[in-house]
Formats: sequence, C-alpha cells, structure tokens
Amino acid sequence: MPGFDGAGVRPSAAVRRHLMSFGRRVAVLTAIVLALLLLGAVGLSLSEKVGFWYAFRWALDTAATVGGFPQPSTTFGQIVLVGLVVLGVGTLFYALATVAEFFVAGHLADLLALRRTQRMISTLTDHHIICGFGRVGRQVARDLQAARADCVVVDTDPENRQFAEALGVGFIEGDATDDAVLTEAGIAHARSIVVCADSDANNVFITLTAREMRADIAIVARAALEDTEKKLKRAGADRVISPYKSSGTEMARLALHRQLSGVVDVDAQYRMEEIVVGRGCEALGETVGDIRGGSMIIGLRRGEEFQPQPPAESALLVGDTILAIGTPPALERLEALLEEPGA
Repeated sequence: MPGFDGAGVRPSAAVRRHLMSFGRRVAVLTAIVLALLLLGAVGLSLSEKVGFWYAFRWALDTAATVGGFPQPSTTFGQIVLVGLVVLGVGTLFYALATVAEFFVAGHLADLLALRRTQRMISTLTDHHIICGFGRVGRQVARDLQAARADCVVVDTDPENRQFAEALGVGFIEGDATDDAVLTEAGIAHARSIVVCADSDANNVFITLTAREMRADIAIVARAALEDTEKKLKRAGADRVISPYKSSGTEMARLALHRQLSGVVDVDAQYRMEEIVVGRGCEALGETVGDIRGGSMIIGLRRGEEFQPQPPAESALLVGDTILAIGTPPALERLEALLEEPGA
C-alpha cells in the first residue's frame, strides 16, 4: 500500500501530503473523463437512437481515437463526436503530463527518500528530538553530532530539510505540538527533547504535549522572555535556557573580568570558569594550593598541554589557564588574585 513499508512504518505527514496531492489530481482527471464519456454517451444515444451501453462504448472508442465504430448519421451526433475527440485527446495528454511530472520532477524520488528517513528514525533508540530548527536548533544539532549522539529534527518549514540533511540528521516535517508527529519522531524511546522553536507559545505547547506523552523524558526548553521560564517549568520542562539572558550574562562577566576565557553555570549556586593568569598578578608564582581557597581547581592548561586535577604544589606562570569551580564569591576572589594589574 502506498506510504507503508514491510515493517509497518507509519507514513510521515510529508509523504501523506505528496500522495494526497497526487491522488487528488488523479481523482479530478478520472471525474472529468467519466463525465465526458457519460455526456458523450447520452448525446450519441439520443441523436443516433442507440442503446446507452452501445453509445457509451462508442464514446469511449472515439475519446481513445481507436476508430472501431462508424461515423454518426446525424449532425448533432457528429458534433458530439468532434467534442469527444478534442476533449478526450486533451484530457489524455493532461493525464500523461501529470503522471510524467510525478516521476520526472522528482516527487517519487522525494517520497522514497522520505520513507528511507522514516525507516532510519524508527530504528533509533535513546536519541534526542530537536523541536525547531532555527539558529538555536541547528547549533544544538551540531553539538549533539559532535558528541556522537543520535538526533531527530521536527520542524514545520520544509526548507529546513536541506540543513538537516547537510548535518546528517533525520528530519520530520510537522508540528511538534501534534502527538502523531512526536510519535513519528520516536518519543516513546527517545532520551530527551530539546524544545527550541522561535515562538515561546509554541515551546510551551510542545513541552505540555511531550510531558503528557511521556512523564519520564528529559525536556530542555528555550525561553526568549523571562516570564516564559516559569510557564515552561509549570508545563513540565526540566531545564529552561534563555539564550539572550545567558549570553548577556556571560558577555558582562567577560567584559568585567578580562582574564576570564569561559564561564559555565553548573548549578544555581555554582559555576565553572576558565581564568588566565595575568602578568604581574598577585598570585603569580604562588601554587595551586595557595590560591584555591573555597574553590576547586580541576584543571591547568599550559600552552598545548592540559593537566587535570593539578597537584597543590604546581606553581602558576604567566599565561597559564586554570579551570575552577565554586560559588560566585569564591571565584570572584580567585579572579582578583589572577587579574593583571591595571586590566
């Protein structure tokens, strides 16, 4: 049956739309041909005084340009015959063009590609579903791919398919607020859902839908507005990220402390920072054990070398980068010790 394979994979929304569009055109052509033959049969039956079944076969023979029936004896019958020839040939050519377009324009190839993608998605387990494939969604997909994690993209814009294919991830064209679309994306055996549509309202609805379908799945949602964060939490999101808020906070930290090379929020009370040892700073020549205080120094980068959990007696040199985790007050103390005077 069109749209199903031997494994019983449910046809995607895109496949169904293609098939329905082609089916509608075929149905319209069939109705036109049938109406043409019926009208021709009625006209020939009345004008030539023959039975309806004979007249119908006569009309079919004429429309197909076979020529197996005699010419009508009446003027009206001849007019009907001419109409059947002209309209029949025109309809036939249109039907052939419709079928040829389906194959030549690549619609069949597209359907086969969609079914292959569907089959691939149906085999995934412990994968990640990305709802929304704008700039944020694409970056999420890149990072997941870099981590060798399987992911599937759900988006309503068919033009985003090429971006997903370029990254080598499965793409489902559809609305992620629809239960059937999330089922198609494999929510039953997915590891997490990343909700990053452009609209906060859509993100809330997607989160609600996903949480209703699976109470145990991890949901990470994006919020553009601060008020939306609370709504997403209430809707069932485990983690809510505000790209504008996060990037603004990090930019402010980097502007205030030039020796910082990176900041990551680990928890509400803890964060991780990469801090460069500045020239002439207070901690220059001191050891890791001398400066750590209430923070935990978990790495030391010197040139191309990185040393995890450096010994307490490791002395700090200009240009070294330490990786530390701690509370904001503890890290601010560490920043002050490593800050280059006058920076």
